[in-house]
Amino acid sequence: MNTAWIGGLLKTRGGRIGGAIAGIALTVALLASLGVFMRDSGASMTQRAITSVPVDWQVELVPGADTAKVTAAIKDAAPVSTMVTAAYADVAGFEFKTDSIQATGAGKALGLGDGYRQSFTRGFRLLTGSYDGAVLLQQTAANLHAGPGDSITLHRVGQPDAKVKVTGVVDLTSADTLFQAVGVPAGAKPQAPPDNAVILPLAEWQSLFGTQAQSRPDSIRTQLHVVLNHSALSNDPNAAYVDVTGMGHNLEARVAGSALLANNLGATLDAARGDALYARVLFLFLGAPGIALGILLTLAVTASGADRRRREQALLRLRGAPMTTILRFAALEALLTGLGGAALGVVLAELLSRLSLGNTAFTSQGALWLAGSALAGILLALAAIVVPSWQTARTLSIARSRQTVGSRAAPLWQTLYLDVILLVLSGLVFWRTAATGYQVVLAPEGVAATSVDYTAFLAPICLWIGAGLLTMRLSELLLDKGRGFIAAMIAPLAGSLSGPVTASLARQRRRVAGGVALTALAFAFAASTAIFNTTYQSQARVDAELTNGADVTVTGSTGAPAGNQLPQLAALPGVANAQAMQHRFAYVGTDLQDLYGIDPNTIGKATAMANAYFQNGDAAATLAKLADMPSAALVSDETVKDYQLKLGDTINLRLQGPDHQYHAIPFTFAGIVGEFPTAPRDSFIVANADYVAKMTGVDAREVVLLRTNGDMATVKAAAQRLVKDLPGIQVTSLADATHIIGSSLTAVDLGGLTRLELGFAVLMVAGAGGLVLALGLADRRRSFAILAALGAKARQLAPFVWVEGTLVFVGGAALGLATGTLIATILVKVLQGVFDPPPESISVPWVYLGTAIAVGLVAMTIAVLNALREVQIDPLQRLKELQ
Repeated sequence: MNTAWIGGLLKTRGGRIGGAIAGIALTVALLASLGVFMRDSGASMTQRAITSVPVDWQVELVPGADTAKVTAAIKDAAPVSTMVTAAYADVAGFEFKTDSIQATGAGKALGLGDGYRQSFTRGFRLLTGSYDGAVLLQQTAANLHAGPGDSITLHRVGQPDAKVKVTGVVDLTSADTLFQAVGVPAGAKPQAPPDNAVILPLAEWQSLFGTQAQSRPDSIRTQLHVVLNHSALSNDPNAAYVDVTGMGHNLEARVAGSALLANNLGATLDAARGDALYARVLFLFLGAPGIALGILLTLAVTASGADRRRREQALLRLRGAPMTTILRFAALEALLTGLGGAALGVVLAELLSRLSLGNTAFTSQGALWLAGSALAGILLALAAIVVPSWQTARTLSIARSRQTVGSRAAPLWQTLYLDVILLVLSGLVFWRTAATGYQVVLAPEGVAATSVDYTAFLAPICLWIGAGLLTMRLSELLLDKGRGFIAAMIAPLAGSLSGPVTASLARQRRRVAGGVALTALAFAFAASTAIFNTTYQSQARVDAELTNGADVTVTGSTGAPAGNQLPQLAALPGVANAQAMQHRFAYVGTDLQDLYGIDPNTIGKATAMANAYFQNGDAAATLAKLADMPSAALVSDETVKDYQLKLGDTINLRLQGPDHQYHAIPFTFAGIVGEFPTAPRDSFIVANADYVAKMTGVDAREVVLLRTNGDMATVKAAAQRLVKDLPGIQVTSLADATHIIGSSLTAVDLGGLTRLELGFAVLMVAGAGGLVLALGLADRRRSFAILAALGAKARQLAPFVWVEGTLVFVGGAALGLATGTLIATILVKVLQGVFDPPPESISVPWVYLGTAIAVGLVAMTIAVLNALREVQIDPLQRLKELQ
């Protein structure tokens, strides 16, 4: 009997069951694919965090501590890959004497053990010379005007001066880590790295500072720099953080009183946990509407056959079938649908994971997601079919169940005005979120774990649900009370049949309104996902361009400026524009800051000058003001606060002149700059390059920014060939830009998720706009057959079909696109605080939205044409089939 029942279902309702299987498959595939994205994004963030750390652990020995015991304790506390000694000495000053004497203030001498650079590769970039002896930091070399082959004097603390021979100059990008103060209280303001330092082989350092260590031990520090065995760490950033932090605490317990720990890897993984939470947020917001839409699509498909299923159950009851038999048949249909949808969804998830994410879903973690998603699909089928069957059999009489037409009570959500409540709640939550500065990820004081303020996402989610329900309410109201308006609107399609078609729509208003609402939700999902992802990608590019400077950036030094090659670089194939920029260093009081000299009239041709870079929110006005006032300087907000500056104040900055000495030059404080291409995130200055060159007597332009109109990699390679003979020149592109892992949404790679979401969004649009409409029209085959039997011609029935299809598509698309745009705008606003810099406006992907509209239109047209084919079948034959 069970086999016969299933065979009958496939024969008589194969299309409807296929539609339900498709809906479940989409839901299962989307849920499983998003799970794979969560897994992969967490693993990639963990790996990126680990590889970005220059030194995993810095263990600083307390004076008098036993180095061997501390070393053994480190190996007992954690799996160690490499351990090298690093020694620090305070230096009272550096001096280099030629025809004149160049001298600097206090600095550091860093001694590194054998094999250090081979084990700790990050943060060192040799500009010129070699690492064989004393290596100067770039700024120290500039201050002393010294280079390889020169001998400089070190003013040791409490000891006679000593000379060392310079063998190289290095750009030390990890200076903040290497020279940090170990053991400072949590939350203490980090110390700036020294402006002047020399790096020495450990043996040479010991010969120079061994006696200083005895006479002035307070001026000497010894550290053990450790690389942990990363293969032992979890791929999940939170689990890896717990592991590394636990190892650190274990070490601190072992070496208490003899050593202090700077757990750099733990701190970086802690920041990566925030990114993992952002990925979870993106999963919830970008994925949840799609999953909900898949569920609604499945429920709509199964609900479209509810009347026929109810009549079949009434016939079974009339013939004496017990409740268990009825539920067994319903369960068989549900299992057929659920298992088919789950199997197809798993296959689709694996295919999409490979195409969109580049990874298989069949891993230990992925298998759990696949199994959970498949189970969710089966449960969805049971809920969509078995539960309504049980309710019908329990609450309706046989006579009532066999009725084709009957009055139905308004749904509970309409009675409670749930749509209005949700929309009001959305507005209130958004207002609250806006008032608190869009703090989506919270790090409460005293709480180690970072948490997500999920309430902020109630605004877009409530808007999505509320707008769908409101669309259904308004559609029903318009079809019932606005018949005159509907008749006038459909007159071009229905002609003289406008009245009967309008009456038919009014009688079917709940089903038609459901189709409009589901189509609107599908378009809202497509539009909100596409707009947010496009805005995100655009902002990620801005972030990368802010980090790198331009599409391709050529960076030199004052001694070997890249600007000397400006004409040749501008002439390279694929270069649309090239602009030279100064990168100098200036003292603001005793604080050494980066200074960028630009041509404000042309800098925007090579790199973006976003309004968000400047405090007044107007890049054009700020740059125009800079151009009109040669001595103008834009200063970072931190400097303005530290020095209590007011607009118009004169700032005397000390810059290096051709004599390699620092001279005071007056600048006028003209505005506040928050971000600037290639600039650090804290303190820097932007000024007119011509004024800087005139006042310092040095016209070197150290940096060249290239905007490309071709392949960046090709332009980068050509630029590298052009400047290969210049010492210390570096060429980078946007692809090389490294995003700092922290509370930045753009640290999460959304490329695969974007492709995944947009693909599913188009499928959802096709399903909502075509499949649901087709099944709804299929339910009316009996009505069309009766009308045909009474003499109606196919051309007279066609307006009924075309009007319904057009109303569902046009109404759903218009309301959905408007809702989706509003949702995307709210989401971008909610996340504004974590973009760097914040987006100025949303980016609309017109091509994708046009594609989604075209797909929906094609799906609607196919559904209508199929229905028109149905009305041409002999009515008596159709009525016999539908008995």
